[in-house]
Amino acid sequence: MEKLRRFAVLPIAMLVLVACRADVGGSPAESAAPESQAAESQAAASEAPESAAAEAPVCDSYTGDDHLGRICEAGVIVVSTDPAYPPQSFLNEETGEYEGFDIDTALEIGAQLGVEVEFTDPTFDAVVAGSWADRWDMSVGSVTVTSEREEVLDFTTPYYFTPAQMSVLEDSDIQSLDDLAGQVACVGESTTYLFWIEGTLSLPDSAGEIADVPEGLTSTTFPTDIDCAEAWRSGRTEDFQGWLTALPTAQGAIDSGDYAIRLVGDPVFYEPLAVAFDKAVEDNDSLVEAVDAIIVAMHDDGTLASMSEEWYEGLDYTTQE
Repeated sequence: MEKLRRFAVLPIAMLVLVACRADVGGSPAESAAPESQAAESQAAASEAPESAAAEAPVCDSYTGDDHLGRICEAGVIVVSTDPAYPPQSFLNEETGEYEGFDIDTALEIGAQLGVEVEFTDPTFDAVVAGSWADRWDMSVGSVTVTSEREEVLDFTTPYYFTPAQMSVLEDSDIQSLDDLAGQVACVGESTTYLFWIEGTLSLPDSAGEIADVPEGLTSTTFPTDIDCAEAWRSGRTEDFQGWLTALPTAQGAIDSGDYAIRLVGDPVFYEPLAVAFDKAVEDNDSLVEAVDAIIVAMHDDGTLASMSEEWYEGLDYTTQE
């Protein structure tokens, strides 16, 4: 399978995601895997991508009595991701396994911690709301760092940066971002794209300039971004005039040949995406610090850049332009 041009597009029925439920207490790795409609949480069947890191896994020598210690003892870390966000993460219908840039990143983190990775797929709004009730340990699901999210989530150093890009139907008269004034754009629920349209987006200063929202632009939402393109493909072409998502997702949809869409205008903003953790877990500090150190090492040794180039047709999204 070519990673970007031929990503699997899931049927709409599989895109109705259900927040995972489990009994509160201990690490998710110590309880039954959470349920989801798209797929049961699964232990990663493939090996993590090769890394230049030569140090022994963190858990080989870690003896702390905290969240990281419980993960090390269980030998498993539960990671939330999105099964319908190619090429970042998607469920391969033929193999029943998760694939994508986020997936490879999570697998490498697991390898450097010295534990297996078990994936689960709650709704994105459940992830960014915090208070996960020990249903998963961390999210490697392209979560953008915002001021509001930092109130309920802890973040690592960003592992990559993506442009937020507007798309329109191929035969649309819209030629610029300003042409969307008074129109409707489709976005994923609880995303930075929705916040931008609502005028509530708050990114770190390092993210750079944010484009002005066209006057009168409103939004309609679906559980995840690719649902917008699916709605257009199913004939709902009058419901909304624009689709705002990550540039790799929009370009991947175009390259697949399954959607009659095109990009319009320059990116509206650039978003820093990081591994996220639940701030409600009181003994999370060691886990956050360990994973942050792994992300920094993956930047330094070129692991992240190599994975980005593999999934994004030679493009390195791991450095901020």
